[in-house]
Amino acid sequence: MTVRPTVVLIGPPGAGKSTVGARLAQKLGTEFVDTDALVEQTDGRTISDIFVEDGEPAFRRMEADAVARALDGVGVVALGGGAPMQPSVAELLSGHHVVFLDVSISDASGRIGFDASRPLLAVNPRATWTRLMNERRPTYEALASVRIDTAGCTPEQVVEQVNAWLARKS
Repeated sequence: MTVRPTVVLIGPPGAGKSTVGARLAQKLGTEFVDTDALVEQTDGRTISDIFVEDGEPAFRRMEADAVARALDGVGVVALGGGAPMQPSVAELLSGHHVVFLDVSISDASGRIGFDASRPLLAVNPRATWTRLMNERRPTYEALASVRIDTAGCTPEQVVEQVNAWLARKS
């Protein structure tokens, strides 16, 4: 029997993947894996440091490896916002329950504040986030089994929406 995560969360920065993922895993009594945190644990540096010192291509290789390891386990998995843009990662997501947590820029900015810990949003964060989201949305939608709009929702409300969708899939 193949071991697979219960659900994989994708979406842009500020959608709530890490927060919702941790709470959903707790509710389901399973593990939670955040692939960004996995990269940082494995490499011993922050994502910002990896970007600055090694560049985005090196980070993306580490990220793809972290996703492959996470998808080879159980629980709830949250991917970094750019991970699904990599063809190798998109291919790995095939056959998984993938939830696209969608969010507006106003909700995203309120949640993450567009701080310096997000290297791709360091310069003109609102314009960059909008551009990234416009580029990434078609991929998120194509890979997702379901799209959940997180606008105006608390993490608990999003957890309930994901959990209800999972219950219908069983």
